[in-house]
Amino acid sequence: MRSQIKVRGGKNLNIDQDVRDVMKFSSTKTYIATDELQMAVNAAVTLERPLLIKGEPGTGKTMLAEEIAESLGLPIIAWNVKSTTKAQQGLYEYDAVSRLRDSQLGDDRVHDIKNYIEKGKLWEAFEADHKVVLLIDEIDKADIEFPNDLLQELDKMEFYVYETGEMVKAKVRPIVVITSNNEKELPDAFLRRCFFHYIQFPDRETMQQIVDVHYPSIKQDLVKEALEIFFDVRKVPGLKKKPSTSELIDWLKLLMADDIPEEILTNRDTTKAIPPLYGALVKNEQDVQLLERLAFMNRRQSGGNSSGGQG
Repeated sequence: MRSQIKVRGGKNLNIDQDVRDVMKFSSTKTYIATDELQMAVNAAVTLERPLLIKGEPGTGKTMLAEEIAESLGLPIIAWNVKSTTKAQQGLYEYDAVSRLRDSQLGDDRVHDIKNYIEKGKLWEAFEADHKVVLLIDEIDKADIEFPNDLLQELDKMEFYVYETGEMVKAKVRPIVVITSNNEKELPDAFLRRCFFHYIQFPDRETMQQIVDVHYPSIKQDLVKEALEIFFDVRKVPGLKKKPSTSELIDWLKLLMADDIPEEILTNRDTTKAIPPLYGALVKNEQDVQLLERLAFMNRRQSGGNSSGGQG
């Protein structure tokens, strides 16, 4: 059964009813997705538009694509973007230098130009016989023109190979997940073609669920105190890098591995510098110094209050 959805521009989008019903993303055994995030993923799948995901580093943007693939039972093809990455590399690369060298050496391979074309991640996704999840990770790391250079390919799901005269078209439209850390503004023309979702930092209840997924047998008293410290650190004004979800998970793993007594967290002294094993939470010297200065001020304040009370 097929139905139609009217999208911007008056275009009718045909949606296979069976596929739409089956492909519903939800939380997995290893990933807690809020209702809003689940709706965003499912909307992007239904509309067949790239899903653009933004959020603080460490909030699970990259992991989301992996969990979508896991939840829907699909393979994943990941394209990790770097500052030097060009859009063309996602399509294909032609090695003219190797072909010239082989021609000088009399290699028979030179007669077939396809021997010198290396397929990119988009080509891999397009030629897949079944639906896949295509992750374009940290798109904002690349040059500002990078997103614009992929507009037509992601919109029409096809591209032209000039060296062979071949048109590569997607056999089955992939689910495209694009992540961004907001290092650069993305072009409006690119944004218009995406379904956007910002992953809000988890609240305490959601964070508790995330911890339970990773460490189902952890002592809840330890989690309670650790979360208190974690959210207190995140609230410190002037912190250069707030600890993220992934750093909390690492910190809890260390607390359990080192068998830190719960009393150290429960009866913590706010005048002491920073939490035990703080290196899992705080990632630069400026933030360490900031926390130490705050502790020093607390010590002075506590000392002043004590002497004032005795007088």
